[in-house]
Amino acid sequence: MTASLPHPDLHPVSVSCAIVTVSDTRTMESDRSGHVIRQLLHENGHIVAFYTILPDEPDQIAAQLLDLCQQPEIEALVLNGGTGIAPRDTTYDAIERLLEKTLPGFGELFRWLSYQEIGSRAIASRAVAGVCQGRIVFSLPGSSHAVRLAMEKLILPELGHLVQQLRHD
Repeated sequence: MTASLPHPDLHPVSVSCAIVTVSDTRTMESDRSGHVIRQLLHENGHIVAFYTILPDEPDQIAAQLLDLCQQPEIEALVLNGGTGIAPRDTTYDAIERLLEKTLPGFGELFRWLSYQEIGSRAIASRAVAGVCQGRIVFSLPGSSHAVRLAMEKLILPELGHLVQQLRHD
């Protein structure tokens, strides 16, 4: 099934992004998911202005999100990791309360696409997207396969359009 764009973007938009990997075990060298996000953003003409790895600590995650939303050069944030239901999976809990607007369709579509690939285990994902202080925020699972799926099927096709909408507010 191919989807047509309802409002095609006439000019490509380059978006300045921050990447935050949430993990107690990953390092800059071993963070495959962060590297996938960085590579795909670059390949699609976007800028990675910030990249870090944080432990699964809700206060640190929330503080980093709020700090990045204060940086004028950051227009979008892509977090990965901590979206499951294990006790140390705290990303969703840390950021959901900070989102002024949510994009329920993002999580719904991500889980639907995931279901087609991994079956019923997709229900354990708490992937979410929304707006925090005028910035678009995406929170993805930590799996590099899930990151690639979300980036290629959902985020990259809409990133420029979503940021343009926020620029007009």
